[in-house]
Amino acid sequence: MKQTVLRKYARLIARAGVNIQKGQEVIINCELDQPKFVELLVDECYKAGAKKVKVEFSYQPLQKLHVRHQSVTTMGKVEEWEIERFKHYTKILPCHIYLVSEDPDGLKGINQMKMAKARQKRYPIIRPFLDEMDNKYQWCIAAVPGAAWAKKLFPELPKGRAIEKLWEAILFTSRVTDDPVAEWDAHNKDLHERCAYLNDLGIAELHYYGDNGTDFTVGMIPEGEFKGGGDTSLQGIFFNPNIPTEECFTSPMRGKAEGIVYATKPLSYQGQLIENFSVRFENGKAVEVKAERNQALLEQMISMDEGAAYLGECALIPVNSPISESGILFYETLFDENASCHLALGRGFADCIKGFEEKTLDECRELGINDSMIHVDFMIGYEGLDIDAVTRDGKTVPIFRKGRWAF
Repeated sequence: MKQTVLRKYARLIARAGVNIQKGQEVIINCELDQPKFVELLVDECYKAGAKKVKVEFSYQPLQKLHVRHQSVTTMGKVEEWEIERFKHYTKILPCHIYLVSEDPDGLKGINQMKMAKARQKRYPIIRPFLDEMDNKYQWCIAAVPGAAWAKKLFPELPKGRAIEKLWEAILFTSRVTDDPVAEWDAHNKDLHERCAYLNDLGIAELHYYGDNGTDFTVGMIPEGEFKGGGDTSLQGIFFNPNIPTEECFTSPMRGKAEGIVYATKPLSYQGQLIENFSVRFENGKAVEVKAERNQALLEQMISMDEGAAYLGECALIPVNSPISESGILFYETLFDENASCHLALGRGFADCIKGFEEKTLDECRELGINDSMIHVDFMIGYEGLDIDAVTRDGKTVPIFRKGRWAF
């Protein structure tokens, strides 16, 4: 891939993604797959005004070794230096950039129960810091090709060509054009206008139904609203948290979900794929899950904590989005969730409450925002999905027909 094009992408992430302000610190989390691009990104972060840029690399084979050889007690301990680091982050609120590139099946064979127990031990200790930083800092998730990921998508191609083809797909769906920042400005305008229409309807509940068996109703929070595209932090800084993104989303009312939904794409969770699965809800809670592959992992996911079996997000995306029209199953949530409508189990978004700036996090949760240590998106959209909105004044309004916007 040409360096000039990759630099445009790096500049997009630094300036339109996290929108670095002069003097801010930046943390980049990434795998070992694209060190040259990381170098470009660091350079663009400094050019955007960053005071300091820190890169934190991870590597799936090492993670497997750590889980194999460390005890749950060791993995689950939050060291004093980690606590001091979290305290530091709550003070300086650095920008966070996450570059995904890992193998969707890269943690196959890992002891998932052991890893889950360690996460459960750590979460209560780090949660207060996460809550303190919630909605206050800029963050952006973007992607770069990993060799194993590329070969999974394009197994018939040599490794180098597979990586190049994945680069092409990432850059196309991320709207890296001659002027990507202008392209994103126009895209944000469209998403914001669609959200405004949805919010003006006064939706009480959404009803999803399709010929694959999906028949599901979810309640909305009266004070809630749909959001999409770029957002503004509590510091007043506009940023784009996902590159790419196609969704209009909201957090539904905890405890208000009935029926069954069928996933239409595989879910990559904790480095393993869950495939051909369904989730059945009663009184807002996932009470039954079935999967042809990795059902035990799906059952473990919804039992991570009390809120893991409740919904944290409903997102609307048409099947004619650029990601969907690429014809590629990415096996990566950042892309696949933006190719079709999806739901998310776990933590909801406080900033989906109107006027959340004037409320505490606990007050937003009292209104119906779900709380959990997880937030896991799974895809339910396809060509046969219809969605109706039932408004608070009793009207039924078509929102989706055959997987596409009905307005």
